[in-house]
Amino acid sequence: MKFFKTKHKMNVWSYLALGYFAVMFIGSLLLILPFASKEGGTSYIDALFTAVSAGCVTGLVPLETNVHWSLFGQIVILILIQMGGLGFMTFVTVLLLMVKRGLGQYQRRAVLQSMGGGRLSGIKTLVRRIFIGTFCFEFGGAAILCIRFIPAFGVAQGIWCALFHAVSAFCNAGFDILGGTVAGTGSLSFYATDPLVSLTLCVLIIVGGLGFCVWGDVLDCKLNPKKFQFYTKIILIVSAILIFGGTLLFLLFEWNNPSYEGYNFGQKLLASLFNAVTARTAGFYTTDPSTLSDSGYLLMIVLMFIGGCSGSTAGGIKVGTFTVIIMGMLAAFRNKKDIALGNRRIDNKLLVQALAIFAAYLFLILTSTVIICAIEPDGVNTFARTLFETVSALGTVGLSQGLTSTLSVVSKIIIILLMYLGRVGVLTFAFALSKQRDTSEIRHPVDTFFIG
Repeated sequence: MKFFKTKHKMNVWSYLALGYFAVMFIGSLLLILPFASKEGGTSYIDALFTAVSAGCVTGLVPLETNVHWSLFGQIVILILIQMGGLGFMTFVTVLLLMVKRGLGQYQRRAVLQSMGGGRLSGIKTLVRRIFIGTFCFEFGGAAILCIRFIPAFGVAQGIWCALFHAVSAFCNAGFDILGGTVAGTGSLSFYATDPLVSLTLCVLIIVGGLGFCVWGDVLDCKLNPKKFQFYTKIILIVSAILIFGGTLLFLLFEWNNPSYEGYNFGQKLLASLFNAVTARTAGFYTTDPSTLSDSGYLLMIVLMFIGGCSGSTAGGIKVGTFTVIIMGMLAAFRNKKDIALGNRRIDNKLLVQALAIFAAYLFLILTSTVIICAIEPDGVNTFARTLFETVSALGTVGLSQGLTSTLSVVSKIIIILLMYLGRVGVLTFAFALSKQRDTSEIRHPVDTFFIG
């Protein structure tokens, strides 16, 4: 007994990384079952790819969800999306609360890490808010979508389609079960000019991508912006800038997009708004990504790279990371020691971590793109399509220019690893691999180093 007590204990980040891995592995075993698909069989690499994509709320698929997977398979995918969106530790916490077991300090830290911060004392309240808020938004969104889907598909199938897409949108997953079935369209292209469907999904995507801690602060302040915490104010402002700025730029860049043919101004504006919102790691599309102009393509990549907010269902480097990097850059250009944001000062340690995340994402994307381009035969992929795919995978977005289904096994494994790292977080994964040290940090002498 003494031997087991002295064994090295996993740190919080290892616990999270292994938890996500376990959920996705179990999901892949369920999806490989014969009755999980309509044709009675799926290769393990495709089952694993789909399970990881669902668990990481990405949306990249090697097989059409509505064409290949049976109802059982689709249910498994939806459960993985829900668990991936809310977070592994959220479900662990709920299970412990259901069996009336308390949370220790270690479990509380793990929950906070998965949710992006907060107070140790308020975890139970936060988890309850997450579950109640999630299901209120999801079922509310599903109820609205039923207005369109029930008349189109019948009661049973209409309700299932509405529920599936509401959960997928709120969790920023991008899985759909309409692509290829509605007038031969891809994803939600058939509803590109339908305000009810497009705006409902946009609201679900935005709310899901704001972050659970932002919800809690907004509720605590009773929707009074003057009482919002500093972080909440900044996140809401920057998110609004990215959404509305992205909408205007897409409207400008894609005005003559072939997918916009026959649209009036209002319809083009709606399609542009959907592009700006879905690029924040949602993965649905009403405008085929392969028809984007060069400017629209680059804008889409930038938005996918930034992603949503910390502790949310979204991926990317996160809005907070992006904000800290921009403010740090401005402070450096002004030769200022402190990073000021409004009337507050940001700790320089956050800038170091933000730059580390940015550099890690950039390194992973470029390395993966080069390797996939080297593996795949010429004519099957191009640099532009591959770059789009890797950014989408690491940002857990799910948008694709049609490359996923054509990839070889090795390339699919690379995309799987990118999706996993994108959901767990490169910083969390790095901490999971590091060893805890009790000794104080050793600081080396400072020397001159030239940059710029």
